[in-house]
Amino acid sequence: MIAINNLTFEIGARALYDEANWHIKPGEKIGLIGANGTGKTTLLKLIVGDYKPTSGTISKSKELTIGYLNQDLLSYASDKSILHVAMEAFDRQNQLHTEIETLLKKLETDYSEDLLNKLSDKQQEFEALDGYNIEYKAHEILAGLGFSDVDQERKLSTFSGGWRMRVMLAKILLQAPDILLLDEPTNHLDLPSIQWLEDYLKNFEGAIVIVSHDRWFLDKVINRTVESRKGKLTVYAGNYTFYLEEKSLREEIQRGEFKNQQAKIKQEERLIERFRAKASKAKMAQSRIKMLDKMERVDDVDDDNPSVNFNFKFTKQSGRHVINIENLGKSYPNLEILDHANAVIEKGDKIALIGANGRGKSTLLRIIAGADKTFTGKSDTGYNVTQTFFAQHQLESLHLESEILQELQTFAPKHTDTELRSILGSFLFTGDDVFKKIKVLSGGEKSRVALAKALTADANFLILDEPTNHLDMQSVNILIQALQQYEGTFIAVSHDRYFLDNIANKIWYIEDHKIKEYPGTYAEYEEWQNKRKLQPKTAAPAPQPKKEEKKPVVQQPTEDKSKQLKKLNQDLGRMEQQISDLEKEVKQLETKLADDSIYSNANKLKETNSAYQQKQSALKQVQQQWETLAEQIMELEA
Repeated sequence: MIAINNLTFEIGARALYDEANWHIKPGEKIGLIGANGTGKTTLLKLIVGDYKPTSGTISKSKELTIGYLNQDLLSYASDKSILHVAMEAFDRQNQLHTEIETLLKKLETDYSEDLLNKLSDKQQEFEALDGYNIEYKAHEILAGLGFSDVDQERKLSTFSGGWRMRVMLAKILLQAPDILLLDEPTNHLDLPSIQWLEDYLKNFEGAIVIVSHDRWFLDKVINRTVESRKGKLTVYAGNYTFYLEEKSLREEIQRGEFKNQQAKIKQEERLIERFRAKASKAKMAQSRIKMLDKMERVDDVDDDNPSVNFNFKFTKQSGRHVINIENLGKSYPNLEILDHANAVIEKGDKIALIGANGRGKSTLLRIIAGADKTFTGKSDTGYNVTQTFFAQHQLESLHLESEILQELQTFAPKHTDTELRSILGSFLFTGDDVFKKIKVLSGGEKSRVALAKALTADANFLILDEPTNHLDMQSVNILIQALQQYEGTFIAVSHDRYFLDNIANKIWYIEDHKIKEYPGTYAEYEEWQNKRKLQPKTAAPAPQPKKEEKKPVVQQPTEDKSKQLKKLNQDLGRMEQQISDLEKEVKQLETKLADDSIYSNANKLKETNSAYQQKQSALKQVQQQWETLAEQIMELEA
């Protein structure tokens, strides 16, 4: 299909590829991976012919059709509807449609047989190309990528860059080429759209090459992994997880070979030193020196996965309840986000907030952070809570003329330079890198600086909005390690499911304008959701009543279940009010205990402390009852 032979591509004096080889076969689904700067995007441009190799060849069959999604497509502009833009994929069908319309117009005045024959030929070809279904196909793919029927009639120019990229993706998928080259296809997609694209690509009959930092997405789609590293292309016969396991085995073998060779070299060097001292052995020494010079050296294994080697500390511990949300309401013109929503963030919670774009995830984070005050109800911050809020717009608050180390010194003066350099080293800024000015950094590098700043804050509560944007796999792994070590509380929004699965112990999602919670990891949540979707389809059909029976027996269990759910929800509501009242009383007692004057009165201190312990115990008991009740409701609703 595509054969890359002895490919060399140089940028200035640097060889990005050095006699690299790779053959792409029909139907293969390939993940092209590698650290930033190893030439993945460049290789795609070489394949499509945008760049020319310095030497070597890239051979393609003459009839091969290529669909290439790249970030340059963001510049595409049109005042036509996105449905029209997507349907531009059908070049021949559109041409035939125009020709048929012209012939039909002519037939109003000209009834010649020649004209009728032409029309018949065009219509037959149009039908053979499935022309009558192209609009339906475009509708279907745009809907899968998150566009409503109303959206599909809007002009492309009215959409943001991320949504325009989705239209370009739809157009490429509709072309159904022999091979798809997709450069970061999930960058601008929300979770439902990513999951739809996964299913589409798994069923795509042609070949696919994907460049992506989303390892969960790669694992779902690909059956081959190609690593771009040190100018070479190495093929692994499996998905990303297989690649990691296989690479680990190869590195273990290489590490053993390196150690054995180093031991042999040292032994030879010792012999040479001894032989040199004796004139009779000088010739033998020279022979061994030549042998060492000719030896093909085995490289040691590079550590591509640096570990986070510092502790995140904060001076104050928060109270048990970090955030308490009561009857929260938030809406925009023609869009309701939340309606009488309730939720609690407790000390030690690691929450992943997930869902489709437009459901209000970022809005909820801004409310929790106190950056948005235009809502009804309450969002109260708990006792001793100190927070830091990371969002993509905060990259703009970095001081462009500052050096990286200087930026952190100003923000976190309590940390020593050694501590700050250790933190920056964990985020891949080593040596003189820390003296680079912010203005020369890439988007991903700026994200890493902003994250390093967020994690140096003296905060026991982190609010993270899309922290993995612009980060490569190595940087995402570093952030995962950092958050796994963090002993405080956090809530994070991200579309990177591997990231979420490794950091979260609770999942929040917005459904029916309420904040819903799943107590578990992302993988467990996804499995639970899949069961919920399948249950109505796989459930056994309800028994049909006999003719002589007037009451349909199938209705009774449904009514009983409905009544049971209603009662349980009422009990849950009363319990939530009880928890709220107890939390307020506990908070009042905590405020009293925080007042230094109480410690001068032993009786009052004893009385207040005893009341505090009692209320804490009562609160814990009611919370446990609430959890049991919530699990019963979840099982009935499933």
